[in-house]
Amino acid sequence: MKKKTIAMCSLVLALFIASCGGDGNQSAPSTAAPEQQAGTTESASYDPKRGEGKFDETNVTVGALDTAKAANGKTIAETKCFSCHKVTNEKLVGPGWKGVTERRTPHWIMNFITNPDPMIDKDPEVQAQLELCLVRMPNQNLAEEEARAIVEYMRQNDGAK
Repeated sequence: MKKKTIAMCSLVLALFIASCGGDGNQSAPSTAAPEQQAGTTESASYDPKRGEGKFDETNVTVGALDTAKAANGKTIAETKCFSCHKVTNEKLVGPGWKGVTERRTPHWIMNFITNPDPMIDKDPEVQAQLELCLVRMPNQNLAEEEARAIVEYMRQNDGAK
């Protein structure tokens, strides 16, 4: 029984590592302080309220909670997100989601979940979070509709009506 447990744990660990791996071209997390990184030309043009990506307040609007979209977002999150995140404040591999829509704009969240690498490299708050979690968020290759559904689920989790 002990051998089966060890074999199962090894398999789960191998699958986890494989699912979080990228294309092998990811650079190691920077060890420079956020203040040093913020001084670079690339970081100087970064808007921490918008994030890095194609989404902004003109193409991501939210209104009343869309429960069907939130249900779809939950289904997607169960597959792509919940191995690393919880919907509470509790950290798993990544930070918990509770209150994220109160701290971040919907377009920032969509930019981050569809384009995590540039934001990890540029955003001082994301870099600070990386220092705590020690694992870069992998790009899950979410379609725009999937990302929007996850944002709606996050809004529902935070009590949006």
